[in-house]
Amino acid sequence: MQSARGARWWWLGCHGGAGVTSLGMVVPGGTDASRCWPIPPMGPPQRVVLVARSHASGLQAAQLAARQWASGSLPGVEVLGLVVVADAPGKLPAPLRDLQKLVSGGFPRTWTVPWAESWRLSRPVDPVPRELARLARDLQALTESGVPQ
Repeated sequence: MQSARGARWWWLGCHGGAGVTSLGMVVPGGTDASRCWPIPPMGPPQRVVLVARSHASGLQAAQLAARQWASGSLPGVEVLGLVVVADAPGKLPAPLRDLQKLVSGGFPRTWTVPWAESWRLSRPVDPVPRELARLARDLQALTESGVPQ
C-alpha cells in the first residue's frame, strides 16, 4: 500500500504498462500510486482512478481490483472509476468489448482512451485524444469540492 498525502486522486495501474505515466503527463491533478492501494490516513477518503489496458489480461486485472475494492477490505478508499487505455488501434474484438462491459459494471464510471499512434514514438503530448479532455473535466469536477462524490 502507498502512503497517501495530499493527492487530489491517485492513478492506480492495475498491471504494468497500463498507461499511468502517460495519463499523468496529460491529465493534471493525479499522483501515481505505484500500483499499490493508498493507505488512507485519518480524514477524507483517498480517491483512486484505476487504469488498465484493453487487452484481456488488463481487463482481468481491473476486474480483480474491482473485487478487492468491493470486498470492503479497503476502508477509506473511494474509487472514482476506471480508465481503459486502448492496447491497439481500431475497434475492440467482440469478446474484449463484452469483457470491458462486464468489468466496467464494477466501477462507478469508466472512461476509454483511444489508441494514439504518436504516443509510441514520443512523450504523450500532441495530439492528445479528445477523450482525455473529458476525463480531465470529470476528474476536476469529482475532486474540486473536497467532499466525496
